[in-house]
Amino acid sequence: MLNSWLTWALLSALFAGLTAILAKIGVADINSHLATAIRTTVVLVFTWAIALSLVPMASVAAISRHTWLMLGLSGVATGLSWLCYFRALQLGEVSRVAPIDKLSVVFAIVLAAVILRERLNWQHWLGGSLIVAGALVLAWKPAV
Repeated sequence: MLNSWLTWALLSALFAGLTAILAKIGVADINSHLATAIRTTVVLVFTWAIALSLVPMASVAAISRHTWLMLGLSGVATGLSWLCYFRALQLGEVSRVAPIDKLSVVFAIVLAAVILRERLNWQHWLGGSLIVAGALVLAWKPAV
């Protein structure tokens, strides 16, 4: 089971859900950008500790410039996402912010088609539409 993408994806979803709850509590009394910086520092130390304990140092030297560039840009995108996410959590309810954040799945599908030239089928269109509909239903707050 540890070699299954589905197992790892479900664990990712579980930890992401837990992240939202912990972040909402943690961002309550401080600036959202400072909260993001603290979280990012913890992620930085934690992930480097794991990587350096599992991957030989020679692997780092073998990384191409292109790979560094793409991962660096991915890191910038992650940082921007987290800054926006923490600010949204500070201003809104987790139960409304998290579903909108998960629209990233729809953006990823569309960008994969445009940038990576992945072919989309009816399942992508239907699933993406259901994600959008679900996010809107969960985020919508009727006037009382």
